[in-house]
Amino acid sequence: MAIDLRETFLEAEEFKKLGNDFYKEKKYEDAIDCYTKAIELDSNNAIYLANRAMAYLKTEAYGYALADSSKAIELDPHYLKGYYRRASANLALNKYKESLKDFQTITKLAPKNKVAKEKSKECEKIIRQILFVEAISFDDCKKSVVDDIHLDSIKVEDSYLGPSLPSDGKVTEDFLKSLISWFKDQKPLHKKFAFQIIIEARKLFAGYESLVYVDIPENAVFNICGDTHGQFYDLLHIFEINGYPGPNNLYLFNGDFVDRGSFSYEVIFVLFSLKLLHPEYFFLSRGNHETVSMNRMYGFAGEVKAKGTELMLKLFHETFCCLPLAYVVEKKIFCVHGGLFSEDGVTLDDIRKINRFQEPPESGLMCDLLWSDPMPQNGRSPSKRGVGLHFGPDVTQQFLAHNQLEYIVRSHEVKDNGYEIAHDGKCITVFSAPNYCDQMGNKGAILTVTKNDLSPQFKTFTHVPHPDVKPMAYMNMGTMFEL
Repeated sequence: MAIDLRETFLEAEEFKKLGNDFYKEKKYEDAIDCYTKAIELDSNNAIYLANRAMAYLKTEAYGYALADSSKAIELDPHYLKGYYRRASANLALNKYKESLKDFQTITKLAPKNKVAKEKSKECEKIIRQILFVEAISFDDCKKSVVDDIHLDSIKVEDSYLGPSLPSDGKVTEDFLKSLISWFKDQKPLHKKFAFQIIIEARKLFAGYESLVYVDIPENAVFNICGDTHGQFYDLLHIFEINGYPGPNNLYLFNGDFVDRGSFSYEVIFVLFSLKLLHPEYFFLSRGNHETVSMNRMYGFAGEVKAKGTELMLKLFHETFCCLPLAYVVEKKIFCVHGGLFSEDGVTLDDIRKINRFQEPPESGLMCDLLWSDPMPQNGRSPSKRGVGLHFGPDVTQQFLAHNQLEYIVRSHEVKDNGYEIAHDGKCITVFSAPNYCDQMGNKGAILTVTKNDLSPQFKTFTHVPHPDVKPMAYMNMGTMFEL
């Protein structure tokens, strides 16, 4: 019996070692598989669980990471890495109070741990900021940020040599070209023109319903792009290989324009400018990262404060609340950032009636639209992310049949080839941030259809070089996933 236990231990250790090797190579899914095999051999080893939690963090499976790290702590209440992993998972889910408790536990177990002390202070600071914002928002909840912006009083200095909007404030082709060139040199847009663009985009988005119907013109193509996540130079590459928007080349960017990549400021201004230039040919939908809580953690808030102002960030957040939640193309293709619902019988009219002018709630239709993911099994299950749910092929089929649709296009998940076809061809994921976060090695993709042929065609592409600014350079809490 002792020999069998010894052999089991050695086999489990071998899987752990292999998992560690995969992790170092940034092959996180392979690492997860190896750690899982080690856990199957020895489910009471806290190290195996903490290692898998770390790999889950890298793949954004925060719900799973939370479960594994909690189990590791259960097995070994003095295991510091278990607390670190759980704190990181809670940070990713914007649960700062829970993270603070774990960092405080680490400081009790290891009083000389400087990292835990620093993270505790950062958590406390963020909690105070959130409480302050909530307090002033409650006092002045009906006031628009626009009321505090007085464009006529903002002077453009003679020293400013960047792109300028014409006197009527309308975005032109020349302005867009100048803006892109200026951004390539990593220079910020003057705040007067920045405010003008956001204000006009806000007005435009506010005029849409939460669900927008789009018809494709004859002899035109309709392109759907997934997450761009602040990868400005890859965004420009999309237009270089696939053409800029126009009457015969329509685009829908399917959410998650900002965060993670450190050029989110440039991405969002180019996208908003394109929307103002081509309102009938260019569309944007809201993703789960077009939200206050995600921006606070994943970089956009810090980036806008660095390149713009605090007031500009507030205006962005107000504008994000105006973005439509979903589109129906040619009455047959349902486009949404995340996925489907925790309940049956949802109609397109139900989606149209959602009050989207708010931060997403933690449950309900709006949350599901922004956060959910498909799974291969029938039915529904809790999400690996800790928010939203997993939905199966039967859920997809029922929703499509109920609403007389052909298939779903969604984004929200990195895919090795830039896209994935699931649920018998009825649920397609498209992701357009190649080499996501400079480490995943994935391709990006564009999905294209025409009015007379709604069968999806795909164009894939690889990443292009960008200036030496690391992803998440403006991220709150620093390197939380390296703990």
